[in-house]
Amino acid sequence: MRLYSTLTRRLEDLPAPPGPIRMYVCGPTVYARAHVGNARPFVLGMWLRAWLRERGYDVTFVHNITDINDKIYDAAAAQGRASDELARDATQWYLEDTGLFGLGRPDLLPKATESVPQIVAFIEKLVNSGHAYAADGDVYFSVASWPAYGELSRQRVDQMEPEETNALKRAPQDFALWKATKPGEDTSWPSPWGPGRPGWHIECSVMAEDAFGPVFEIHGGGLDLVFPHHENELAQSRALGHEFARVWMHNGMLEFTGEKMAKSVGNVVTIREAIEEWGRETVLLLFLGSHWRKPMEFSEETLQQAKAQLQSFRDFLVDVPRGQEPLEWERLEAALDDDFNTPAALALFHEWRANGRGGDLREGLRVFGLGSLAERVSAPPDVVELAEQRLQARAARDWAESDRLRDVIASRGWLVRDTPGGYQLLSG
Repeated sequence: MRLYSTLTRRLEDLPAPPGPIRMYVCGPTVYARAHVGNARPFVLGMWLRAWLRERGYDVTFVHNITDINDKIYDAAAAQGRASDELARDATQWYLEDTGLFGLGRPDLLPKATESVPQIVAFIEKLVNSGHAYAADGDVYFSVASWPAYGELSRQRVDQMEPEETNALKRAPQDFALWKATKPGEDTSWPSPWGPGRPGWHIECSVMAEDAFGPVFEIHGGGLDLVFPHHENELAQSRALGHEFARVWMHNGMLEFTGEKMAKSVGNVVTIREAIEEWGRETVLLLFLGSHWRKPMEFSEETLQQAKAQLQSFRDFLVDVPRGQEPLEWERLEAALDDDFNTPAALALFHEWRANGRGGDLREGLRVFGLGSLAERVSAPPDVVELAEQRLQARAARDWAESDRLRDVIASRGWLVRDTPGGYQLLSG
């Protein structure tokens, strides 16, 4: 299997099964309900883990929780809440909301607050090796000390925008490893440089290395993290002689009516809202139809298209007996082993549907958490009663009433299909 790496700008081969494959995908900064764009790295990570295990790999998937961050302090202050309380609540919201996808959970979910002693020790090593320096309670990584800085994002140092201004920094591009406690911040931890808290970038280097050691196979996250977050992770870890991640996977951003989804522009749809309105299967199928490296449009139109595809699979599978016909599994392997090409896999699923290959389709959908499309779901009694009333209306040739009842049934989330023996109710 091979995956495209942002670091080398080419497809990189993974080791042969069983590996191991150690995979770290950056998780959320927890200060509000996660928007549906936050779901893409989570879903990609869970799908990739499932496929690698299908191929015989020993996989460990780590998805961190950033519960120390400027955004948390700002959001908590605006709400008049304690920052640690908000972070705890938002962590629980994230776990609940991603759980709605029905894909399970990552193997490890480390939190920054649980890693502060290790972070302090890591920073001390950087200071002692000459790659970092203290400045009035803060500690900064010296970009000049690491000549390879910029190798991930392909940027020149003199053209980089500084993250923050501080007259005590040696160079504008130097970034914070440790931040002294500021007025209004209600949490702090002890350190050799005084009370404070970690910078964002050092948190992920330490949590990844705590889980896997100084080298692991895959580091993932959104494309917006290439710079500065992942650039800084790579620099501070390699400055200590650690190989760190071998393959860097960066998923394309979710676009909402043509714009990148972000809380800052106010076009946010939360994970929970998306699933409650469209259903988990529709959202998953939408994700499946876009290559992980490309932008993905999240709109009424694309969701309707995904819902229609979903129904075509369900309508086909509900009438197909569970046979054991030979699987064309090598065709799915060819698609997914080549840079995890889910649009090619989806096209293959439609081909299998058209060719009546129910066993292949069931097994393929199962990998992506969509095995439920092959399961019969019993309609609730009130929907069954409506369907019976519609059957009577059709017997009386009252077509207007039949159409009205069909629409009422659809508004309850069900489709009624007429059959020679009466009707069939399908979850819509």
